[in-house]
Amino acid sequence: MITIIVIVAVVVLFLLYGVSVYNRLVKLKNLVQEAWSSIDVMLKKRHDLIPNLVETVKGYATHERETLDSVTRARTQAVGANSVEAKEAAEKNLNQAMMNLFAVAEQYPDLKANANFQQLQSELTSIENDIEKSRRYYNGTVRENNTLVESFPSNIIANMYKFEKSPFFELQNIAEREVPTVNF
Repeated sequence: MITIIVIVAVVVLFLLYGVSVYNRLVKLKNLVQEAWSSIDVMLKKRHDLIPNLVETVKGYATHERETLDSVTRARTQAVGANSVEAKEAAEKNLNQAMMNLFAVAEQYPDLKANANFQQLQSELTSIENDIEKSRRYYNGTVRENNTLVESFPSNIIANMYKFEKSPFFELQNIAEREVPTVNF
């Protein structure tokens, strides 16, 4: 009789552990999705700000059409990217195009003094800081999720219910890992 009670107790403990791990996996999966949504919101704010910035620069730098067009193209690609990997690549192109745009803006002292341009620059700096914070939060939740998915014995439950590792949001170029400095 004691043997049966011990066996039942062990089985109940394993079931409780399995339920606990499953619930934690679900929680982490949802946190990863929430974190990605935060990045998406910040990127959308940035993408919405860029056309205003381009229009402001257009008035001063009419012969810099190629630079302005490249920013517009890069923004369109970034808005249309769906996966983490596609967003990484699109954001890399957008960051490069924005650096070129700010280099063009440096050539126009009147533009640097324009109040609208200064406000847009300030908003962009704030958004870039928010994006960086969102990326850190996302990568932290991805790290926790991936650790649980790969660790033994929780990986058994993760494999049974098809929980998968999530990709980190990383930029390839070291210079792009820093918040852009926008000085006018």
